[in-house]
Amino acid sequence: MSKLVLFRHGQSVWNLENKFTGWVDVELTEKGIQEAKNAGEKLKGFTFDEAYTSDLKRAQETLKLALTVCGLNNIPVTNNKALNERMYGDLQGLNKAETALKFGEEQVKIWRRSFDIAPPNGESLKDTAARVIPYFEQEIIPKLKAGKNIVIAAHGNSLRALIMYLEKMSPAQILEFEIGTAVPRLYELDEQLNVLKAGNL
Repeated sequence: MSKLVLFRHGQSVWNLENKFTGWVDVELTEKGIQEAKNAGEKLKGFTFDEAYTSDLKRAQETLKLALTVCGLNNIPVTNNKALNERMYGDLQGLNKAETALKFGEEQVKIWRRSFDIAPPNGESLKDTAARVIPYFEQEIIPKLKAGKNIVIAAHGNSLRALIMYLEKMSPAQILEFEIGTAVPRLYELDEQLNVLKAGNL
């Protein structure tokens, strides 16, 4: 049996400013730093063999802070853009309220909450899953099947893709699934990667 923990980065500067962030590389806020440390407190007592994160510093910093707090900052860490947040294209850097005024609330809701409709020059959740899941299957599943414990720090939508895959959710279910900042979600998996237990720590 292996354990897999997923958690989203702590609050970023653009989370605070209510902006679409996507692939823009922004820092954590003071609150985000504290959230990352709190995640580390929740992970005390766990052992992980390897860690994975995205190519974006808000996720990397969250992982580093959490692993330092729980005393596991010596494990191998792999950064890969396959785990990056959903690319929001032309919406990146725009305030969400201003975007609703510009494009209309209904259109913005469709971009944010539909599975397969992408914003201009951006990705849908379906597109995000199409890069996250193959990477997970190729790089991480063999390690879980070998009995290794893995921790992944990433983003709301890249984690939605993974949670949908692991928990066999429908697109409608995953779109309603809220992922809080820096809240670790633990999976206990058997050798066939069936989920024996899933829940937030």
